[in-house]
Amino acid sequence: MGKLWREAGDAFVRAAELHGSQGDSKHDCASQYAEAANCYRKINPQIAIDCLLKTSEIYTDMGRFNMAAKNHITIAELFETDCPDKEQCIEHYQKAADYYKGEEAKSSATKCLLKVAQYAAELEHYTQAIAVFEEIAYWEADHSTLKYAAKNHFFQALLCHLVVDRLNAQLALKKYEEASPSFSDSREAKFIKEVLTAIEEQNEEVFTETVKNFDKISRLDPWATSLLVKAKRAISKEDDEEDLR
Repeated sequence: MGKLWREAGDAFVRAAELHGSQGDSKHDCASQYAEAANCYRKINPQIAIDCLLKTSEIYTDMGRFNMAAKNHITIAELFETDCPDKEQCIEHYQKAADYYKGEEAKSSATKCLLKVAQYAAELEHYTQAIAVFEEIAYWEADHSTLKYAAKNHFFQALLCHLVVDRLNAQLALKKYEEASPSFSDSREAKFIKEVLTAIEEQNEEVFTETVKNFDKISRLDPWATSLLVKAKRAISKEDDEEDLR
């Protein structure tokens, strides 16, 4: 079966190259590379990615940026599942977001940017993650139909801040509350304040209890939980440093 997929993929590549060499329809050329990618994906994801990159380049040359974006999303998804590489996921989701922004497709861009920010945080690129979450949240806060969604992304930015620096988290919290009254009144903002107090007081028990109480009502996903675990470790670290003084 693998041999058949390889032969089919090779045939589509030859067809794409023929269209390209004869100056035929660029759309047909891109379509053939896309079909080749579908075949290669069954046996060799990296070759599939190479074909999708060619497809994206052709659509970019044609000015069809939405199609180019979709190809970069497919590439990012391959790096999520078939050949895991979070750095590459970030790169291709960011490229897709940039293409969507150029087409004023902000909602589609936002979906890609969320992936960028989440993977950046997982790789401990917190400055990048915070900047992207803020970009999304401020945009949502300025739109009447999206302003209530902003609290989720301000919250995610603050979780990253908690891991990096308590003082920066306090400053960011104040800034976000000023930008979004709905966030200021949210359970998420109250939770962050309580967590900050626990960190400031170096009280692991209060920290743990605060997280448990919040999780009972607003279930924390594994991504958020992992950041809170790292924030809690900072309390232990501060205790250890105090013991050394």
